[in-house]
Amino acid sequence: MLRLILSKVYKATNKKKYNWLVYDIMDDFLSANKHLFEGQVYDFGCGESPLKSFILSSADNYIGVDWSNCYHSSAPEIIADLNKPLPIESSSADTIISMSVLEHLCEPQNMLNEAYRVLKPEGSLVLQVPWQWWIHEAPYDFFRYTPYGLKYMLEKAGFKQIEVKASSGFFTTQVMKWNYFSLRFIKGPKIVRKAIELFLSIFWWLGQKSAPYLDKLDRRPELECYGYTVIARK
Repeated sequence: MLRLILSKVYKATNKKKYNWLVYDIMDDFLSANKHLFEGQVYDFGCGESPLKSFILSSADNYIGVDWSNCYHSSAPEIIADLNKPLPIESSSADTIISMSVLEHLCEPQNMLNEAYRVLKPEGSLVLQVPWQWWIHEAPYDFFRYTPYGLKYMLEKAGFKQIEVKASSGFFTTQVMKWNYFSLRFIKGPKIVRKAIELFLSIFWWLGQKSAPYLDKLDRRPELECYGYTVIARK
């Protein structure tokens, strides 16, 4: 329960009772790869900069990049449209991170091309993208990506060492789908909404606690995961 309240990596306001598991999964992924966040780190599509304190615990410098039409409250160090050429010096970044951003770009290949340009030789690009996930931040939700599509686009940008992994297995994916679907039942007067939410929260908690264990039964998690993580090197 404590972990639900205190995320060790993400400081996001959209971490809720019905979706905390995906943030815990990303916490584990980022913590396992903390060695990549050193020197100069750019956060492409930083939003509220929920990763800033985590990155600065090991990096020399954090630079958030986002556009002025950001859905979230945002104060990036650089205001720029990731669909277009970026006002950033070539070969200036040790690492670029971009979490749940690529699906919101109408020209995603441009962002990958620019990431390759901005990275220093041997620099790393760290990505997370959804696969089986609901439409969000409409109308700026354009694409979903398979491992094959991701590898194709990254290779096209110039990346050579590309590792794509499933973020979850079948059961976590289904729990997330159910949890988000169940939000449609929360309606009516405030007291009724609170009662429905309290009732549903029991199932949200049980599902998210059990899904990671059930995922161990899934021999091919990449087929039906909620998303993928990527580490690519220049």
